[in-house]
Amino acid sequence: MRRRATGTARHRRSLHAAVALSCAGLVLAGCTAAGKAGESGSGSAGDAKDRTVKVGLVYSRTGLLADYGKQYRDGFMAGLDHATKGTGKVAGHRIEVTEQDDAGDPGKAVSAAKSLIGKGYKVLAGTTDSGVALQMAPLAAQNKVLYISGPAATDAVTGINDYTFRSGRQSYQDILTAGAMLGEAKGKKVTVLAQDSTFGQANVAAVKAVLGARGAKVGSVLAPPSATDLTPFARQVKAGGPDLVFVAWAGSTAPALWTALDQQGVLEAGKVVTGLAGTASYPVFGAAGSKVSFLAHYFPGAGGGNPVEKSMLDSVAKSGGTPDLFTPDGFTAAQMVVRAVEQGGATDTAAMVKALEGWSFDGVKGKEQVRAEDHALVQPMFVAKLRGSGAGARPELVTTEPMDEVAPPAKPSAG
Repeated sequence: MRRRATGTARHRRSLHAAVALSCAGLVLAGCTAAGKAGESGSGSAGDAKDRTVKVGLVYSRTGLLADYGKQYRDGFMAGLDHATKGTGKVAGHRIEVTEQDDAGDPGKAVSAAKSLIGKGYKVLAGTTDSGVALQMAPLAAQNKVLYISGPAATDAVTGINDYTFRSGRQSYQDILTAGAMLGEAKGKKVTVLAQDSTFGQANVAAVKAVLGARGAKVGSVLAPPSATDLTPFARQVKAGGPDLVFVAWAGSTAPALWTALDQQGVLEAGKVVTGLAGTASYPVFGAAGSKVSFLAHYFPGAGGGNPVEKSMLDSVAKSGGTPDLFTPDGFTAAQMVVRAVEQGGATDTAAMVKALEGWSFDGVKGKEQVRAEDHALVQPMFVAKLRGSGAGARPELVTTEPMDEVAPPAKPSAG
């Protein structure tokens, strides 16, 4: 299945929103893929009825990203129920899910995946962490199994090989959403406020790569990671008179940062943008929250209460869970698994891949599409405001960015 990319090539730096509290984090990584989906994973019996399709769910049940992992897992189970109409079966095949904890460790994830593949599993899904996804993808290609990555946002997953798909957004979609808030970029001044670390410097590089390429003048204000008095840096940002301030901040000093920006009038002087993480991060912004513009992958209600979103929200709540940032990623993954089996059969991996390529469907966020060229998941993104403060802070939808407006650049599959 050779493919050629369509569309205009763009810079391929990645900005990963909602990594910790109120920050947007960049993930820059590369990986060599192997294998092509031109061969069946196991013969030609893919259309036989009454087969059990074994799906391995490899995600962070424990570790630093356990909260995100639970959101993903809850969403997957809700999506499976929705897509199979409560039967757990599709086209006569029963979907059997086995959960494995990677604890955010690529080594553990690969070990779990190898064990599952050795037991005959043809479908793997999950992965909360980008580093894990970049280890899982080549394994899927080498063993010719379908792999559907989850919340891992690194752009490097897109197009990595013919067997790898994604059920969440990627970093490029985050930064294009921020760019939409800027409007016409040419001649505009953008300041990235971050810590002077690998994390912060990578964010500066990403914004330059995308918005700078569109004509924006991108500068930065970088604070030492150890700094606790952040007032001087807030003043420096304001003195520069930027049209857009992009904040990429991680760690325990986030509340102090937002207080300083508010006290120094930065939030009133121009548009300040950052990524909206999960509900646990909302209190971090304090009184400043209502003055910040947030690029958002998802928050409950962002989909406008469409029937698929309502199904997810109701199902997760009924099971005792709480819908959050990455719940749709699991839900969408389950929809993709069901589609792959329904149209591709239970055992023919190449047919499963073909069934997903180019598929348009109604998702939690609205209309979405699996792009055939590189398996990017083209989807709408959101701009939000926080209303209220502290424990009572809640996001409110400002605008929905159409999926075509925030689509990452197409690139050919690595094979």
